[in-house]
Amino acid sequence: MTDPVPVGVDAVILAPALLPALAAVLVLVGDALLPGRRRWPPLLGIAVLLVAAGAALATGLRPASEPLRTLCLPAPDGACLWTAGPATGTLQAGILLAGAAALALLHDAGGGPRDTTVTTTLLLAAATGGAGVAASRDIGAWLVTLELATVPLVALVALRGTRTAAHGALTLLVTSVTSFALLVLGSALWLTATGDAAFAADTVSAAWGDPERRTVLVLAVTVLLCGLGFKLSLVPFHAWTPQAYSTADIGTAAALATMSKVSAAAGLLVVASALTGTGPDAGRVSVVVGIVAAASMLLGNVVALRQDDATRLLAWSTVAQAGWVVLPVAALSASGIRASAAYVLVYALATMVAFAAVARVGPGPLARFRGLLRRDRLTGGALALALLVLAGLPPGVIGLVAKVVALGPAVDAGLWPLVVVAVVAVVLGVAVYLRWFALLLGEPAEDVPSEGRGGGSRAVLVLGTALLVLLSALPALLLDLLS
Repeated sequence: MTDPVPVGVDAVILAPALLPALAAVLVLVGDALLPGRRRWPPLLGIAVLLVAAGAALATGLRPASEPLRTLCLPAPDGACLWTAGPATGTLQAGILLAGAAALALLHDAGGGPRDTTVTTTLLLAAATGGAGVAASRDIGAWLVTLELATVPLVALVALRGTRTAAHGALTLLVTSVTSFALLVLGSALWLTATGDAAFAADTVSAAWGDPERRTVLVLAVTVLLCGLGFKLSLVPFHAWTPQAYSTADIGTAAALATMSKVSAAAGLLVVASALTGTGPDAGRVSVVVGIVAAASMLLGNVVALRQDDATRLLAWSTVAQAGWVVLPVAALSASGIRASAAYVLVYALATMVAFAAVARVGPGPLARFRGLLRRDRLTGGALALALLVLAGLPPGVIGLVAKVVALGPAVDAGLWPLVVVAVVAVVLGVAVYLRWFALLLGEPAEDVPSEGRGGGSRAVLVLGTALLVLLSALPALLLDLLS
């Protein structure tokens, strides 16, 4: 009987996922030793997430030809279960920073759920899952970390304690279970088609060359896209989104709209990276992805035009923007993967700033924001810039650049019907966001109460707006990090 083969483990490379996990354990132990202390768990969680984001961003600064690998088997197999290149590291940083911002909003000025230990632990667990799924290259770790990035947020929705929140959490839980079932089925089909328990381009290319295995592989990709569609809020898997956002508190809704979406996008890009080896004959996969992207962009914007509630408008905005995230993936090219990663990060940053503004004004009808630029220049200015970025209009230049970059791979691949739908979606999106933007310029509304006036939402507004300004002035900065 041979000795077991050791697996190489590098804790430094695993830091983006290990640090939040260790912090979650520390929060639980600290609460047992110092019960009743409410303030320190969120502060510790935010600090650790920022440090972990810095570690992840260091990966993004490395050359693409020298990715960080760990959890590797010795030669001759040499398979590595964790691989992090520039795009992976940048996505991990986005997930972790979104988690820190959501945690700040969740406990702004003492608001949010009272048990800070539980809420902080749940957000740290979701951040661990998000950082893990971005770098996972085997099916088992990919499935577990992807679900870990989602399930804690279901509990956060329920912890608000209201009847509507419980109903929203139940809807989200059923959706999550259905999504996981589809992902397991898709993974089984993937394993059947490729004979490989990893997302590897060489085994996918070999499977694509066999007509019978190709059919199974196309079915596997379709089922996986359906499972990920629930998490990304893609049409027709989007129905849970407006209900969950509107019943959760602002911090949890922000986490669902940003951290969860970047995690799901990272999971999708792991699969798409393996599919780039199929070459120019992957027409059926492109059609499936393109149909979902087009439906999401159109339906999300059309319904968002009819929304009068700020949170529900942002929920339908998520549906529309998810279509843009998936759009470049339809090209099944390396440039499409980078474009998708860039778009989801820009979307997440602008959406987090919008949620921070809603936290300061208070959720409710859009009329609450009338004249906000005159009443509160910081909040109004930050929200105005975020809306212009989402619409792709100057001075939100980074939003325009992200849309142009997302369209590039589709144009190169000759997906002209999808490009035409995207252009129509741009026009609809401009109408959606300018309708809210126009209210900011109007006469101030009378007797509108303010909420969430703590330092957390202010910090998210200031730092988020500063990043939007920086990226709009230097859009190449983000693109360089991803390549």
